Amino acid sequence: MPKLWFVIKREYLTRVFTKGFIISTVAIPAFIIGIIAFQFFVAEKQPARTQTIAIVDEAGQLGNLIESLLTKQKLPDGKPAFAVVQIQEQPRDPQELRAHLTTLTRAHRLSGYLWIPRGILAGEKPQFVVRNPGAFMTLETINHAVTNAVIARLLQSKGVSVQNLSTLLHNADVRLIHLTSKGESEEKGQIYAVAIGMATILYGSLLMYGITTMRSVLEEKTTRIMEILISSIQPFELLAGKILGVAAVGLTQFLIWAVSAGLLAAYGLSMARTMRPSDSGFNVHLPPVLLAFGVVYFIGGYFLFASMYAAIGSAVSSEQDAQQLQMPVTLLLVASFFLFSIVMSDPNSPVSIALSMIPFFSPILMVMRIALQTPPLWQIALSLVLLALTTLGVTYASARIYRVGVLMYGKRPSFIELLRWLRYS
Repeated sequence: MPKLWFVIKREYLTRVFTKGFIISTVAIPAFIIGIIAFQFFVAEKQPARTQTIAIVDEAGQLGNLIESLLTKQKLPDGKPAFAVVQIQEQPRDPQELRAHLTTLTRAHRLSGYLWIPRGILAGEKPQFVVRNPGAFMTLETINHAVTNAVIARLLQSKGVSVQNLSTLLHNADVRLIHLTSKGESEEKGQIYAVAIGMATILYGSLLMYGITTMRSVLEEKTTRIMEILISSIQPFELLAGKILGVAAVGLTQFLIWAVSAGLLAAYGLSMARTMRPSDSGFNVHLPPVLLAFGVVYFIGGYFLFASMYAAIGSAVSSEQDAQQLQMPVTLLLVASFFLFSIVMSDPNSPVSIALSMIPFFSPILMVMRIALQTPPLWQIALSLVLLALTTLGVTYASARIYRVGVLMYGKRPSFIELLRWLRYS
């Protein structure tokens, strides 16, 4: 045990006090906070501009209605969002007019122009011509106005008098209510955000620190330090010490990031409630049970994948061979990350349940199920038991490969040779 603790301490201290760890741990949260602050600063300081547009209505009787709908849109400072400077209904020479409007748009005299085709009532699509292809928010507003105008025009053609279009086309705005064990809560995407965030964190951390373990073994093997270490400590103790030491480094880094994220989230929520106290869309609740299971599955998944990566590092003699041999293990992580769309669509379907029970997938998929809709306790317990048994089996097999591989140099072993190493006494 003292030797095992020595390896854990060495792995931890040699990584925590490096410049790379300090810079990455501090720089990443600082960079994210800086980007967010910069976006808010630019959004606050950059003045909103009224979009000057022209409307060409080949169908007739739509241009003025669209203008009335667009002029109701306001910017945050109270100015109109759109200024319709020209309306042309059923032009005599559409091609010449389109060329003229295109010239004005290119010369920055117009923000763009809306072209209503003659067959719009029959399903022909209108066009909004602009210089900026990223004007998606503007396009959404114009699309809403054109749609309402077409509906009003169709109603008029059927003899229905439209006095107040906004009242007639009032949106129902159905609210999504999520049933929880403690009652009901309005869902505005926060649960999906939490689920995707947890899955992404687990995927990135398992991949990053698993590869870190592999490179730690490979580095000591290529520098021949391993020969000295093996003479004074058992290979299994050395493998366990490396895995535990790197795990402690990962938990330290994530603890710092979690505290930083918690403080930033608390500040953001307090500012949001101050600015919009009646809006409940800022409530993002992380249940302690979810965080606890996230840590448990992270530890189980880390030991499972780190053992496999450590075995790979001990079996090869170069970084190039390690990249080729690690591909099957990495694909297991990649597959679990891509499979989460199945779980998100229906967390309690037979396919989702089966996938979340597979030990190589459960660290990500079961945590996502817990975040979306907590499964029965027996399913969680069964997945943890399967994960623990698989981890013990993989760790035992990896230790046997590690015991032989750390002193083997030369070409990369084949799969048959790895199986032969498992049978060595």
